[in-house]
Amino acid sequence: MRPFHFPTFLASVLLMFTLAACSPEYNWRDYRSPHAPFTVMFPDKPSTHTREVNLNGLVVAMTMTAVDINGNMFAVGTAEAPDAARAQAALAAMKTALVNNIGATIKSEKAGKLSAAAGARSVPGAAIDLEAVGQNKGEAMRLVGHFEARDKRFYQVIVMGKARELTKENVDMFMSSFQLQ
Repeated sequence: MRPFHFPTFLASVLLMFTLAACSPEYNWRDYRSPHAPFTVMFPDKPSTHTREVNLNGLVVAMTMTAVDINGNMFAVGTAEAPDAARAQAALAAMKTALVNNIGATIKSEKAGKLSAAAGARSVPGAAIDLEAVGQNKGEAMRLVGHFEARDKRFYQVIVMGKARELTKENVDMFMSSFQLQ
């Protein structure tokens, strides 16, 4: 009989938990946008579409990059306004339109100004973070969103889907991985 070797046992247990946490449905991968200066981790290969949207009279071409896993959406939308003031105004319009479109109620919201960060490409901006809940065909739904404006460009980073299926780990993985370049 082989003697007990704790480091080998610990490594085996960690490997087992790592494999158990991996789901074939959530195949996380780095994504660097060719359309706007951001990176994010998507839970599968995303698709990208661009269409015109009207945000309280500001008509822009919004590029949406998204993944849908079993009706749960992970998405980043981005567009450019004519100036920084209209980009910041677009945040509230995007937030309101999204919440209204899914018939949700805002559970928590935090808005604020962003200061210029260290780095040549960083500029002041604004952001809104929110969590909302609602119902769709009797199913409890959840929306977690981050809306950010930097100079003339603005972003919508969202996770939306069935409340019982959106784990904290998957929501946190996606939301915290969003980075402006």
